[in-house]
Amino acid sequence: MTFADTIAAVATPPGTGGIGIIRVSGPKAEDIASRLFRPTRPGFTLKSHRLCHGRIVSARSGRVLDEVLAAFMKKPQSYTGEDVLEIHCHGNPLILQSALAEVVHAGARLAEPGEFTKRAFLNNRIDLCQAEAVADIVGARTGRGLEIALSQQRGELSGKIENLRRSLTGILAGLETSIDFTEEEVSGGPTDDARGRIDALLAELEGLSSTYDRGKLVRKGAGAVIAGKPNTGKSSLLNRLLGENRAIVTAIPGTTRDFIEEEIGIRGVPVRLTDTAGIRDPADIIEREGIDRVRERLSSADAVILMFDGSAPLTAEDDAAIEKTAGRPVIPVINKSDLEQVIDAEQLRNRLAPATPLSISAKTGDGIPALLDAVYALVAGQAREPDPENDIVITRVRHKTALEKTAAHLLQARESLAGGLSAEFVAFDIREALDSLGEITGMTSREDVLDRIFSTFCVGK
Repeated sequence: MTFADTIAAVATPPGTGGIGIIRVSGPKAEDIASRLFRPTRPGFTLKSHRLCHGRIVSARSGRVLDEVLAAFMKKPQSYTGEDVLEIHCHGNPLILQSALAEVVHAGARLAEPGEFTKRAFLNNRIDLCQAEAVADIVGARTGRGLEIALSQQRGELSGKIENLRRSLTGILAGLETSIDFTEEEVSGGPTDDARGRIDALLAELEGLSSTYDRGKLVRKGAGAVIAGKPNTGKSSLLNRLLGENRAIVTAIPGTTRDFIEEEIGIRGVPVRLTDTAGIRDPADIIEREGIDRVRERLSSADAVILMFDGSAPLTAEDDAAIEKTAGRPVIPVINKSDLEQVIDAEQLRNRLAPATPLSISAKTGDGIPALLDAVYALVAGQAREPDPENDIVITRVRHKTALEKTAAHLLQARESLAGGLSAEFVAFDIREALDSLGEITGMTSREDVLDRIFSTFCVGK
């Protein structure tokens, strides 16, 4: 696809850094380079796919804006499949904005979110799975999330979908042969063969769909709230899990009045930890507001780490904490195992049954590995644990929906075969299945779907 306009944007994150990159894509990219870039070596011209040292200047005033490296990439061997210019400046926002303004004045327009990757997709440089993976690579929050995104960007999920499409196309070809010729002219039974192949495809679709819960969890993460009465060691636990002193810890009840959020990775799953105000009758309006926010966090938490002080007896405030977390996914924890245990553990077990409290010490780290295992087990639920060496994972509800639609059409085709309907009816369902499967890689996606997907990207991508 050929676009008449040229787009430009800052491709590096906002803020100050060592390097800042301006990306330009479109038919005017080479002309913009000739107008704004002055190579250090006299008479030198930009060659495709080579870095060149020089200066970026204002076409209007001739003023030098920065010392830069420039790279020009001739189409179609570029990210977007168009002529692409990259200007590597010093990472000062003032420099980047002034250079971008000159690029726009020279004939480009500001890119929309995700427009570079959208052009790469429309120019058949990548498919829709790979385009989405670009955003996931940028936004990955754990090593496992990055592995999955890189796998999809390499085309491993796309290859799996293509293999399924080939199998469907083979079934369709056999059915259409039986439509075009009479039974006497066709040897064998294409409909008999189709039944077995449809069953095999349904099994593959089910296997791929079953990876979604795990993929979604790795991509989007889960939330765990640390709750309990004051002085049970909630902030100490947060600090222990983070490996740093993020929250203030004192012996004064009510030290934490607002919630503190940080993120850790547990077996590849990003988990947002929220340290909350102690649950008790508030001493003032500020503490009341903090406790009200605890209730909001508890209502949406995937896991609640409910803490008790093992060095003290159970109190009415412990009872209030148990009541406020009733019906939530709770992991009860008895903290301060490094001190003499005073708490009535048996009474607590009876109150919390069938959950069994874990014994930990936020101070020494005792019991922390078991707690992390419990959090993972709770948030992962029934999500299938993938084989990291040989497993393709889907991460988006769009993928799962398309697979379910494909399976529904195949089930209808199988019913048509079982009911003795003619090959024309079965072939129709197979074509519908092909269209549904094509939505994943973008072969059959509507324009509004594409706009919605690429609008979630950052501007420079």
